[in-house]
Amino acid sequence: MRMTEVDRLLDPTPMPLETGFERLADGSLHIACRTDMHGCTGEMLEWWFRFRPDTQQYVWWHPVDHVSSSWIGGTGHTHVGSIHKVEEFFSGQPMAQLLIQFRDPTEFFEPSAYAAARQEGRISAAICGRTGRSWDAPRDEQGRMLGSRLLHIARDTEWGCALRSHFYLGHDLPAAGRSPQEVEAAVADIAGQALLQHCYNEFTFLSRFLPSLFIAENRATRQVRVPW
Repeated sequence: MRMTEVDRLLDPTPMPLETGFERLADGSLHIACRTDMHGCTGEMLEWWFRFRPDTQQYVWWHPVDHVSSSWIGGTGHTHVGSIHKVEEFFSGQPMAQLLIQFRDPTEFFEPSAYAAARQEGRISAAICGRTGRSWDAPRDEQGRMLGSRLLHIARDTEWGCALRSHFYLGHDLPAAGRSPQEVEAAVADIAGQALLQHCYNEFTFLSRFLPSLFIAENRATRQVRVPW
């Protein structure tokens, strides 16, 4: 599935690639990961990114791979417009310094199709962004980070939410004049394997504590249902 085809994520019916990775014709790498987040909702997931986890909370999120977390810009009302500055490992690979620039979903999805999917409940959360491999990752003249793309799309279910995470590594390299062979050399298959494992693990870990944290932080405005 090419980046130009991501509107397909607005349809909950199964896709040919729900979990796995594939090499695209331009040499970039597409990674797909489905995670069932039991007891969670899309609202909780979007709130987690607005919550802007610090380093301690970031380590809770993935106690093996996550190292440090800080935030640049943005407000507590939305994650869009903020930049997440992190250090992390990817399933045994060397530690990476990353910038994740959160963007409005309509930058990636056709606006009317996205609005209809939200209104009809086909999706309940969308966390989308551009990523740079270093803390001085390049940007275009409009300030948009150049590098890769990430899309986290959730759908609420009776048991929690189904999360589809899709990544496009090396997405901007072909436009910068890199040949498919050069892009493939820059983004090896091991990166897809490692990111797939990392993504599944981090959102599985998150699902184990997110509901309780969400309730605790929102108890002034939400009814708390006690277990006994």
